[in-house]
Amino acid sequence: MDPSVFDAAFWITAASILVLLALSGFFSGSETALTAASRGKLRAKADRGSKGADKALVLTEDNERLIGSVLLGNNVVNILATSLATAVLTKVFGQNGVAAATLIMTLLVLIFAEVLPKTYAITNPEKVASIVSFPISIVVRVFSPIVAVVRVLVRGILRIFGVATDPDGNILAVREEIAGALQLGHSEGVVEKEDRDRILGALDLNERAVEEIMLHRSNIEMVDAALPPQEILSTILQSKYTRHPVYRDDPENIVGVIHAKDLLRAMHKLLTGENETADAMAKFDVMSVAMDAYFVPETTTLDDQMRQFLLRKAHFALVVDEYGDLQGLITLEDILEEIVGEIADEFDEEDVNEIEKCADGTYLIDGAMTIRDLNRAHDWNLPDEEANTVAGLVIHEAQMIPIEGQVFSFHGFRFEVVKKEENRIAEIKVRPL
Repeated sequence: MDPSVFDAAFWITAASILVLLALSGFFSGSETALTAASRGKLRAKADRGSKGADKALVLTEDNERLIGSVLLGNNVVNILATSLATAVLTKVFGQNGVAAATLIMTLLVLIFAEVLPKTYAITNPEKVASIVSFPISIVVRVFSPIVAVVRVLVRGILRIFGVATDPDGNILAVREEIAGALQLGHSEGVVEKEDRDRILGALDLNERAVEEIMLHRSNIEMVDAALPPQEILSTILQSKYTRHPVYRDDPENIVGVIHAKDLLRAMHKLLTGENETADAMAKFDVMSVAMDAYFVPETTTLDDQMRQFLLRKAHFALVVDEYGDLQGLITLEDILEEIVGEIADEFDEEDVNEIEKCADGTYLIDGAMTIRDLNRAHDWNLPDEEANTVAGLVIHEAQMIPIEGQVFSFHGFRFEVVKKEENRIAEIKVRPL
């Protein structure tokens, strides 16, 4: 080995390789920190006055541009460092310099430019992201034109092979991220099931329609406007509900909604008035205290409907289909129950239990129970795209109206029809296979 090889140029080149390795480690650690950092934690730090966290939030808004710029910088320094090492070691070892450069640079890059910085960054993602955000923002600004050209080229090549790319694909699916984190936290015992269900219930409001949770029209307690006032009063007093739709001639012809409190006030006024009580009661018109009916389409999302309830200061709406036919009713309480679970009061029946565990390990379920409620109760994953209730799922999968005693197996569960009421499946036994 010629001692003259170790001249000033050799040491300058060696120093340059070390600097490039440090830059490679910086890029690798920055990429890991900025992609792994929680935007929620960064927002909290930014609100406390951290300018670095605020800059990191801005950078991570466009992850595609950020990662493209960091990868570009990382590849440039890695390739340059490897080229310099090859040139230097070729002078030292001759033809064996290429092999030596490959081995040495692989070890150096793997340990000091990849594993070490990424391990530290993943351990303290928010802290590292706040520190590196300012220099990385300069890198992103410098490399933006090149990254933009690369984006166009990549999407053009993919389009040639028939792969369509979404221009907004870089936007984080926040709902999926939160849901995944909650499911992971629950599986690890960090997040309670009730807490997970409440948060997921709130997130799902925009994905679910009114028709999925409404009270079906067959179960609505209505009042006939043609009935005598005394009979209307008796009907409302015996009901556990405070609001009742009022119809005239045909139950489909809803002409208003009467609130029990408004009716009682009017009746009290009649009883304490100067007119003859019987005569005044007979002449009383229930429509004089009825409110206008509020109709909503069955396809309205629960999120939109809750906003409308709050905006109108209303708690009760009648649900109609595209033809204007009555399908059911929905209340603000129904929507809130999708978040917090069943809300019971002193008038609710305590003996109603939609799920009963049998001695043989099966579950006896009310056919009208929603698939979503069943999934939430047992952490199951029965699909609810084609049907809202368990009975509806059985009918959809069987492609028929089953008879009592029939057994079906699908989606990893065994379903046995236990009881029918006319064409309605009243009770079903369900057991995971």
